[in-house]
Amino acid sequence: MKNSRIYYMDIARKLALKARGRTSPNPMVGAVVVKAGRIIGRGYHEKAGLPHAEVIALTQAGKDSKGATLYVTLEPCAHFGQTPPCTDVIIKSKVKEVIIGMVDPNPLNNGRGIKMLLDNKIKVELGVLEEELRAMNEPFIKYIVKKMPFVTVKIAESLDGKIATHTGDSKWITSDISRGYAHRLRGNYDAVMVGVNTVLRDNPKLDAWFSRNNPVKIIVDSQLSTPPNANLFSQNNKTVLVTLPIGPGQTTENRALLSQKARILEVKERAGQINLSDAMKKLARLGIINVLVEGGGTLVGSLFDEGLVDKVIFFISPKIVGGKEAISSVMGKGVSRIDKAIKLRKLRLRRMAEDILVEGYV
Repeated sequence: MKNSRIYYMDIARKLALKARGRTSPNPMVGAVVVKAGRIIGRGYHEKAGLPHAEVIALTQAGKDSKGATLYVTLEPCAHFGQTPPCTDVIIKSKVKEVIIGMVDPNPLNNGRGIKMLLDNKIKVELGVLEEELRAMNEPFIKYIVKKMPFVTVKIAESLDGKIATHTGDSKWITSDISRGYAHRLRGNYDAVMVGVNTVLRDNPKLDAWFSRNNPVKIIVDSQLSTPPNANLFSQNNKTVLVTLPIGPGQTTENRALLSQKARILEVKERAGQINLSDAMKKLARLGIINVLVEGGGTLVGSLFDEGLVDKVIFFISPKIVGGKEAISSVMGKGVSRIDKAIKLRKLRLRRMAEDILVEGYV
């Protein structure tokens, strides 16, 4: 019986993943309705404002929902948001049991949905595939609990930790396969972030080749020195320029030009630089719950220095660049002692053609 619960919950999990990159600021949620060992309804939440997974699955099952078991990856909501409470629909469906993957961390719900089901004599089981489901929705959990986006740093570097030569040349350090995989990653995130030095050096488009989801482009640019004709403005998706209030180094003319191309997001200052913690809080208020940071070394180092990185994805090429003036992948202040170095958890290693992919949590 327990194995069948894992089986059906895993189907619900895979349904939820179909909407990866498109549900923010909502979580990914999947649901299946099972009766007599047969799935009679399936659903997943496709986008914020659209029907929730449970409602879609129960609507598909129709009258046959009576006496069935509903599997849902996240606790059903018992409050009004952009859609009515899912618990009302579940109670009316007359299912006999609801198997829930994990409790909703949202304080507006957080156990209320479970209590409402129990109060209406519906059996509830909790915690099936919970670890996998929490990992699936880790950006949503951080966003709800800490009001901050989940930050992943993605780096393509040489074996000696360089992302460009001393002349600034960086094309291409890693293999075609690694670059293709990196582009697919972009489609899983709400936003892709780089520093202005990367824009000035590489003039990237920051598009996602293989995805229906076009992430927001975020440029960290304290002096608003991003060129108005930069390639990243060539696409129609949204761009945010994170900057300081107007001051030395900025011109009203350039600000006016850039404000026609992008949203100007002013943040607090820290030692003359952008306060990245304040920037992340303000990005979360825009509904951005996860960010893929693609460099450069100064931005990445500052994010580590401020303790804002949750996960890293390093593509390491078997090439040695050398040179004291070559650009390193992680700069900033760094640590003063080796025993203070950041040690990754949940480490995963993979071969990507001749490259090595190192993935882990901070």
